[in-house]
Amino acid sequence: MKNYCRFGAEFPIRFDFLDTIDGENLSLQVHPLTEYIKSHFGMTYTHILDCKDDGGVYLGLKEGIDKNQMLTDLKCAQEGRVSFDAEKYVNKFHAKKHDHFLIPAGTIHCSSKTCMVLEISATPYIFTFKLWDWDRLVLDGLPRPILIEDGEKNIQWNRTTSWVKDNLVNHVEMIHDGDDYLEERTGLHELEFIETRRFTSNHQTDHGFNMLNLVEGQTALVESPKNEFEPYTVHYAETFTVPAKVKEYTIRPLNDEIIKVIKAYVRN
Repeated sequence: MKNYCRFGAEFPIRFDFLDTIDGENLSLQVHPLTEYIKSHFGMTYTHILDCKDDGGVYLGLKEGIDKNQMLTDLKCAQEGRVSFDAEKYVNKFHAKKHDHFLIPAGTIHCSSKTCMVLEISATPYIFTFKLWDWDRLVLDGLPRPILIEDGEKNIQWNRTTSWVKDNLVNHVEMIHDGDDYLEERTGLHELEFIETRRFTSNHQTDHGFNMLNLVEGQTALVESPKNEFEPYTVHYAETFTVPAKVKEYTIRPLNDEIIKVIKAYVRN
């Protein structure tokens, strides 16, 4: 009911898989700010990056870059005259399994090749302004269409290396560390309305509706101590939901292994 009162029939949380294993970099992009969405697209409100294998994440701008030169280079690349040197302007962070990167709207970013990413975002993020697509072409032989003018109006130019390291890279807070379970607050950024937690076992839906994904372990059993639903099994990388009316549930491994679960819910 709480979520319905706030969002109506709009489902507010989205889990996406971004798979670049044996692939290429994703497009360099920026999500629009809340105010820009409201004034340009009629929306009223506006990511967790879990990297697999040896990959990286482009995130935020480097210190002391020339904004105008960057925009000029992007436009020249779009015209097919030169290739855009992303690493001249954008930070690239090495990533490993279970690293966490926060990506608030207005922050330039993309995932590199050789990553499997679980991205948690708000469903209103249906608009993304692509800035550079790594020389990929469409059928007419020209670079893929991008939105530099919109992107320029949304890029937060003060989100440079030091700020990104302090605020967006592995910004994890321990909530509970005991024999029963471990829980960490993994984000999202305070500018977002979604909260994400990573935990190892039982938990409660005291925050209402929960959306979850098994990010470590092969199989896990989801049960209700009060028998409010039939137990069911989830497998690695599967997404599942627990309604708000289920006040308590447990998640435990079916085999002798460690499991980790990502949970997302709407903040109060």
